[in-house]
Amino acid sequence: MSSDRKKTGMPDVPGEWAVELHGVTRRYGRGSTAVHALRGIDLTLPRRSFTAVMGPSGSGKSTFLQCAAGLDRPTRGTVRLGGTDITGMKENKLTALRRTRLGFVFQAFNLLPSLTVEQNVVLPTRLAGHRPDRRRAAEVLAQVGLADKARRRPGQLSGGQQQRVAIARALVTRPDVVFADEPTGALDTTTAAEILALLRDAVDTHGATVVMVTHDPTAAAWADRVLFLADGEMADHLDRAPASTIASRMTALTTRPTYAPAAA
Repeated sequence: MSSDRKKTGMPDVPGEWAVELHGVTRRYGRGSTAVHALRGIDLTLPRRSFTAVMGPSGSGKSTFLQCAAGLDRPTRGTVRLGGTDITGMKENKLTALRRTRLGFVFQAFNLLPSLTVEQNVVLPTRLAGHRPDRRRAAEVLAQVGLADKARRRPGQLSGGQQQRVAIARALVTRPDVVFADEPTGALDTTTAAEILALLRDAVDTHGATVVMVTHDPTAAAWADRVLFLADGEMADHLDRAPASTIASRMTALTTRPTYAPAAA
């Protein structure tokens, strides 16, 4: 078992991993000007779990999410999603995988204003070339509390309601993993808590796997585990920690000139 697997305390059981990164590095540029965004990430995340990823600015959070979700390719190493190695996958197959087996929730919602709520929710299914399942769309809209908004357009909804639509869209294909990038960054505190409760419920009640990048300790406190990145390396973790503890750990990462990865 790798040191990072020991650090995260997860059992090495085949078939239980939703996300696997093995020796993942990501370098932009070459020579003395090269930027090493990720420096050998070894990590496994189990199915039916809620993981938050945090770190100081420039720590590699966004690059981690992009590589883990197949939106960017690592310079070295391998990435597996739901047991499928996506590292060398051709772009057309990778696109098909993202549309059917992954869900995405972003800070900006990314809804199409000309489509109804229902049409936005089934869009991944349409893009994958499949017939939309309106019953499944109704099911996930009810799950996020928008059963009566299917025929509305995004412009007729509040910001919190639009993010609920985005969550429904992410869940509609029953994906292996839902990747969320600052999903509450544009929301007020009360609405943010409602969105986080929906993500928590998607894991606890519906068996989803959520990986969320956030800068907010309060948001991270909803997760089963918080992973901390520093200088492109997995530096530390906390399990089921309160926001105050998470904030203190973030302060330690931010204020130290150099940070050595924590021991197990």
